[in-house]
Amino acid sequence: MKTNKYIATLGSFLLLISCATNPFTGKKTLALVSNDEILPMAFQQYNQFLGENKVVNGTSDAKMITNVGQKIASAAEKWLNANGYQGYLNDYKWEYNLVDDPTVNAWCMPGGKIVFYTGILPIAQGETGVAAIMGHEVAHALANHGQQRMSASQIQQVAGTATTVAIQGKSESTQQIIGTAFGLGSQVGVMLPFSRSHETEADKIGLQLMAIAGYNPDEAAQLWVRMKANSGGSSTPEFMSTHPSNDTRIANLKAWAPSAKVEARKFGVTSFK
Repeated sequence: MKTNKYIATLGSFLLLISCATNPFTGKKTLALVSNDEILPMAFQQYNQFLGENKVVNGTSDAKMITNVGQKIASAAEKWLNANGYQGYLNDYKWEYNLVDDPTVNAWCMPGGKIVFYTGILPIAQGETGVAAIMGHEVAHALANHGQQRMSASQIQQVAGTATTVAIQGKSESTQQIIGTAFGLGSQVGVMLPFSRSHETEADKIGLQLMAIAGYNPDEAAQLWVRMKANSGGSSTPEFMSTHPSNDTRIANLKAWAPSAKVEARKFGVTSFK
């Protein structure tokens, strides 16, 4: 029991001393792993990924990805500077690459390392659709979601250790039942909703970024209508998924689009592509 209490106390202490502030929400976030550790690893993994995959260079699509990415990054810098976060992006090393892969996906690693797969371009249907995707992926990096997930994983490991200590001496079958319950409970009850909250947060931040960059935020909801159609209308039940359901996402984006336009007007943007 002493070991169990020690682990719990240590976890609480780490939570108290290891927090950062999300500039877009003002909320305190987990930061048990520093960007000084995360960014070099992310940059190395990104370069390794590029070396192992077919990067598309020189085409109109590749140039569009870079052009849109630069506009979204510029919009982010404008917003951050205007809201008292000058220098927030100093350690970011923006890079935008298109990879020849039929997978419908795009992602952004910590520090601004972005990849679009060619498979997502038909659903994007042009520059504004790409901007909606780009805004969302960049938002993940700006809000340090990678850092938060790594930190949450560390806390989950601490909690798992505490559970193991607490059930020592129980029968083997009891230990197995409790261990299984912890694994399922922590995953569905904590880690998956945690990831869903990140996706929703990135949707909202990304909508503002694309609007400030001059792209019509109304188109983000239409992008997800096409995403839903591409999936055949089927999806994993929301409570078992790391992402909000398509219908939840579409409804949110429609509701947030007007406020994104209002935010864009603060930066002199009154018309949209």
